[in-house]
Amino acid sequence: MLTGKQKRFLRSMAHNLNPIFQVGKGGVNENMIKQIKDALEARELMKISILQNCDEDKHTVAEQLAKGARAELVQIIGNIIVLYKESRENKKISLPKNN
Repeated sequence: MLTGKQKRFLRSMAHNLNPIFQVGKGGVNENMIKQIKDALEARELMKISILQNCDEDKHTVAEQLAKGARAELVQIIGNIIVLYKESRENKKISLPKNN
């Protein structure tokens, strides 16, 4: 579970990122979750865009993606979801500690 301080840190890092996945009319599916898992292993932090033709609520989509990829939901801003998952092999981000 991420703390507020860690989420703020990750939000600032995600600010310059571009979304690399889009959730559209089909919604969330197994293949998408697998691809997001793989991308999170490589990147740790990513943005996902929810298209206007997506039938599901953005909070539902964010919850499904985070749960499916076993990632932390950092932020939902507009139609953009920010996810974080610590990488096993490609650790690049060191989160601030709680003091």
